[in-house]
Amino acid sequence: MYICLMIVKIKTFGISRDILGGREVELDMNGSSVGDLRKTLSTRYPQLDKLNSLFIAVNQEYVADEKVLSEKDEIALIPPVSGG
Repeated sequence: MYICLMIVKIKTFGISRDILGGREVELDMNGSSVGDLRKTLSTRYPQLDKLNSLFIAVNQEYVADEKVLSEKDEIALIPPVSGG
């Protein structure tokens, strides 16, 4: 089975910024889909699994886990938002 190694830049917001440790983080990952990215994030940052939800946006659109990524994509982690 062929596994793609890619480096992506991820913009973080809210609690995901605290967990990943910065506004923008470079991450090397095996695979090429949003689902592969989720697995990589879960392995490296297990605290993300404790969030009620975590949306991933690619090029300013929410996407499904099947979406194939490229290194040029703008990726953002959107954690749950609280407010009143």
